[in-house]
Amino acid sequence: MHSFQRTYRGFSLMVEVNSDRILFLGAITGALLLGAYLGGL
Repeated sequence: MHSFQRTYRGFSLMVEVNSDRILFLGAITGALLLGAYLGGL
């Protein structure tokens, strides 16, 4: 049980760290798509 808690804590930390990266990539992708759309008007 103790090892499960330790694994879960490490997993949640990894998800928390990677969520920032995912949001960052999503924001860049959205900005590029918006720029391409506005450029095509």
